[in-house]
Amino acid sequence: MPTSSPLKIPQLFQDNILSPVVPTNNPQTIEGIALGKKLFFDPILSADNTQACADCHAPENAFSDTDRFSDGIDGFFSNRNAMPLFNLAWNYDEKFFWDGRVFSLEHQAFQPVTDPLEMHNTWMQVEQKLQQNSEYPNLFEQAFGTSTIDSSLVTKAIAQFERTLISSNSKFDKHLLGEATLTSEELNGFNVFMDETKGDCFHCHGSDKNPLWTDNMFHNNGLDATITDLGLGEITGDPADNGKFKSPSLRNLTFTAPYMHDGRFATIDEVINHYSEGLQNSPTIDPLMKKVAQGGVQLSAQDKADLKAFLLTLSDYEFINNSDFKNL
Repeated sequence: MPTSSPLKIPQLFQDNILSPVVPTNNPQTIEGIALGKKLFFDPILSADNTQACADCHAPENAFSDTDRFSDGIDGFFSNRNAMPLFNLAWNYDEKFFWDGRVFSLEHQAFQPVTDPLEMHNTWMQVEQKLQQNSEYPNLFEQAFGTSTIDSSLVTKAIAQFERTLISSNSKFDKHLLGEATLTSEELNGFNVFMDETKGDCFHCHGSDKNPLWTDNMFHNNGLDATITDLGLGEITGDPADNGKFKSPSLRNLTFTAPYMHDGRFATIDEVINHYSEGLQNSPTIDPLMKKVAQGGVQLSAQDKADLKAFLLTLSDYEFINNSDFKNL
């Protein structure tokens, strides 16, 4: 029998938000997590054995990609930036990817394997390779009680590992726990973030009461006047959803550049400038972009600098250096 290994829920999460989503048919186990980690770092999942999940979701980048667009095994590029992976068990609606195209973390793991722009494999081929491997049948036996490997068990194991990727130990977290002191600039930056007459960032990106630092919802945040990538609209077929993309967490921005669904902004300064003076109106612009008629919230240079200082306090160096999350 596999050994139960419940998620370790951080204090701030316990105090402020609902419990994580863990399917009853895929409980966290020591053996399942270990198998998922091995699969996450193993290029065996790709058609030519050259690309692993970790190649586009690197631990040192909070499981994201420093390239604007990741290239697959055939050298083709997608049109989206690889999303960072952490605190995924608290995505309560369970809509994954920038455009919310799949439901559940288990189903999310199916897609990159067969995507021609990514691993470009077939699940039948993956199952055969894993079945013929000297190690994997025994590891699946330990994790799931069967040595017969199928795609469902592969994605269950990967999802178990991904749910353990919990980031909760930034400077701001320590500040909230009384273990660190923010500078006056960082404190002012938080106030700018929370002030509806200034940054007005908290509606989409959380607050000191939402340690996820995202609402995990979909918004048109004024990137383009003419929308060419429909985002959520392509999935729902509803024109009212055109140009809407998932709000990413603001945790770990130090490690996750470039920013936005298409990686168009190389720096945090560019992101702040977008909301300050770069908003573009369009038919589906989010009502929360209240100052779109003025081009943005028009922050002063000092407030921009302080806002950036605050945002950097959300970076969790312990997370990117955690040996449990690395292929050692």
